Amino acid sequence: MRGFAFYDFALDNGSNGRMRVSIFKGVALLAVIASAIGASPTWAQQASEKKVTWKSVEFAIVKFNDEAPKSWGMYHTERKGLLLVRLWKRYLLVDVKEQEVYEIDPQTVKPAGDNVEWSLADKPSEPIETVEWKTRDIGPMQRVAFRLGKAGHVLDLQIPLKPNGQPAY
Repeated sequence: MRGFAFYDFALDNGSNGRMRVSIFKGVALLAVIASAIGASPTWAQQASEKKVTWKSVEFAIVKFNDEAPKSWGMYHTERKGLLLVRLWKRYLLVDVKEQEVYEIDPQTVKPAGDNVEWSLADKPSEPIETVEWKTRDIGPMQRVAFRLGKAGHVLDLQIPLKPNGQPAY
């Protein structure tokens, strides 16, 4: 092992002098860095649990049983097709692409001005039952309507589209 530590190589440090670095020391340093990054599942978990700012959706329309709720909000993140909808004090995560709706614990959502902060790590494992899911374009809006449960309430979301017809959120 001692013989391994004597294999040195020179690096030019930009001046007339030379810097000598031990291969053994370099390998040991790389091993320490790799173990700190790779062996720390809490580091990766903390990154995924970071609260994301959900921005308010401009010009959206929400109807609950064909009426506008007295208190509502719709929020989006960088991921297209994922919306956080607030109805009174209840929050629903709507995944338009997968046609799934999740009930979100309101204690995990933190209001921040016109926006809210919430982490996808707090998403429940099972979606709530939704039936009669309908999606269609109605001019400059995309309409997403579904029933919560077999005989439940109908939620109708109208989401703005870009001029090229693609969803804006």
